[in-house]
Amino acid sequence: KIFTRVGASDNLSAGESTFMVEMNETASIINNVSSRCLILLDEIGRGTSTYDGISIAWSIAEHLHNAAEQPKTFFATHYHELNELEARLPRVRNFHVTNKEVGNKIIFLRKLAPGGSTHSFGIHVAKMAGMPPSLLNRANEILKSLEEKHGDSSLAQNVKNLSAPKLQLSIFDAHSQTFDDIRKMLEGIDINRLTPVEALLKLNEIKGLLK
Repeated sequence: KIFTRVGASDNLSAGESTFMVEMNETASIINNVSSRCLILLDEIGRGTSTYDGISIAWSIAEHLHNAAEQPKTFFATHYHELNELEARLPRVRNFHVTNKEVGNKIIFLRKLAPGGSTHSFGIHVAKMAGMPPSLLNRANEILKSLEEKHGDSSLAQNVKNLSAPKLQLSIFDAHSQTFDDIRKMLEGIDINRLTPVEALLKLNEIKGLLK
């Protein structure tokens, strides 16, 4: 089977937004994967906020990668933050469509090359579509301001700091005796009668158990 989630359209008669249609179709794909299927996903998560979109796209990619069926998947996205998945998931490979900058112009070479892309060309595409120069200049000003304000320390860095899926045991699962000791200690504490100093001492005692 070949599953595709490509394009963008709403379903007005059913009261479904473009994003809802996208989620319905993607859910149908995920719930019907097999070891012999090919999945083509295009720009999943674009119909909602940036953080929501990245979170959904990231988790879908992880889910398909970790699925027992291991379906072959092509996932096209403009969320450059998802480049991080190649370093985290052994079967993920990044590719990008090459381009060449000539003066102030971008030439799309339409060749696939290894590695993820680090930026988009949305404003350039808007220029190709015939948007007014004043609008494009303002868009560039806003883009520069946003990049200077947020930079790598916000979204990109937050993505890098993402923890791995909670498939591994937690510290309490790995050390059940430690967990039991802490649980018994907490059960024996009367919080209403605990002074601030006693609370700090108990906290320090728990910290010692975790070492």
